[in-house]
Amino acid sequence: MPFHPVSRRHFFFGSLFAGSVPLAGFGSVPSLRALGYKPFYSKLNVAAIGCGGQGAVILNDAARTENVVALCDVDLDRSAATIKRFEKVPLFRDFREMLDKAGKDIDACTIAVPDFMHAAVALACMQRGKHVYVEKPLARTVGEARILLEAANKYKVATQMGNQGFSHEAHRVAAEIIWSGEIGDVTEAHISTTPGTHPTGLTQPPPEESVPSSLNWDSWLGAMPMRPFSSWYVPYNWRGFYDFGTGQIGNWATHTAGPVHHALQLNAPASIECVSIDGKSDITFPNQATIRLDFPARGGMSAVKVFYHDSARSTGPDVFRVPGMENETILPPTDNLADKGRITRPPGAPAGGFGRGPGGPGGPGGPGGAGAQGRGGQRPAGERMGPGGPGVRVFGGDRPQSQPGVLTGNGSVFIGTKGVLATSNRGEGVWLLPNARWQEYELPPQLLTRSPGHMLDWIRACKGGDPSCSDFRVTVPFAEWLALACIAFRVPGKLDWDHQNMRFTNSDEANKYVKPVFRKEWDLKV
Repeated sequence: MPFHPVSRRHFFFGSLFAGSVPLAGFGSVPSLRALGYKPFYSKLNVAAIGCGGQGAVILNDAARTENVVALCDVDLDRSAATIKRFEKVPLFRDFREMLDKAGKDIDACTIAVPDFMHAAVALACMQRGKHVYVEKPLARTVGEARILLEAANKYKVATQMGNQGFSHEAHRVAAEIIWSGEIGDVTEAHISTTPGTHPTGLTQPPPEESVPSSLNWDSWLGAMPMRPFSSWYVPYNWRGFYDFGTGQIGNWATHTAGPVHHALQLNAPASIECVSIDGKSDITFPNQATIRLDFPARGGMSAVKVFYHDSARSTGPDVFRVPGMENETILPPTDNLADKGRITRPPGAPAGGFGRGPGGPGGPGGPGGAGAQGRGGQRPAGERMGPGGPGVRVFGGDRPQSQPGVLTGNGSVFIGTKGVLATSNRGEGVWLLPNARWQEYELPPQLLTRSPGHMLDWIRACKGGDPSCSDFRVTVPFAEWLALACIAFRVPGKLDWDHQNMRFTNSDEANKYVKPVFRKEWDLKV
């Protein structure tokens, strides 16, 4: 499938539908009602596939304004609180059964299941004409991401990826500053994440255990071949295993890389390479690594080198020291635009509207929370609160401490010919460096539209409004290069990427990981 870059106007202005939306929304036109769009004044009937953890967060966001008509989860223990809250709503253990039996009553689905099932579940929903909100990182492999874009175009449904920072004021201000030319041409960008709390660097599979009575293990595995159950996978730590998750790339880089992707208008890289790695494993993501991606020139923007620092360190040979900023704090505080008179989230919007559920800033997985710490290893560090919630096995030791001039934590840094800009967390903080420059800086005029909230942005699209800010036409190219970075952990050397033909031109080994290996009955076909 050829790559169709999305203009920055379409990114937030919705030029695809500009001038063609009836005042009452697409739902006011009979032919568009048939596509599943409803008038703005009507409530959507929403089904939740995955109701625990982040699934509960996004369902609660949707439930503030819309109807909840069906729940689906394979783990009754993980989803117990949601099931109790919506006890009168039909509950299913298999999403396919839910779509078959309750599909006529469903307009849209929120999907918050492990990464390896995102594409299979979303595709089934879109094939039945359901709008979909799919949690980040959208897909585990490039092949799955490409299929989701093809399906969205074919079935003409409203789509959204759950990378909530795209809706934040600071994310958009960062892009406006870059486009204003304030730091000149950006030739290098650095993205970092904290260490995760899931297993990393394993040399052997986790121990087999008995399947809990509350869990349908076969349904949890879904498209993946059967294997012995282990609590090292469920309910949260699956993200550290190559077969199931995308490590910290899917957990946090999907957020921290967002401002880089948007502001630099990135498309497909020409090459990727793992330039350093510690704790390499054939089973899980490593303990720490740095990936380099080279993007060609795009329109008026220069070619750019993007470095991803997984579990960024504050000491040692792999530390990234921001040039000329030896005495500076690199990442800005969250919501720091309030200091310049900007509202950093829509008035009255709940914190969860920007994804501050488990793992968010100030929560158990964010800055200051216990779950923000952790290094991978063969043994758990004991029972403590992690981003997966109470009782979830947490791995690792202490989180690297911030050092002046050094990039650590969750954030990104843009190196320009005239200066440096940094963003934090999901793009929820932004400033120029050195800080003295930021203190006297006057923000550029607003160019991009502002969001009513990430969930509301999608709900509006479901009712015929502008495409959401994380519409698949925007986020699939993003999800693809993040998935490519995951491959670089597994295959050494510089890997040359042919986006058009979706293959590496110099590595048969790397090509094994471009598409998923599923059970035969789970082949993805649009």
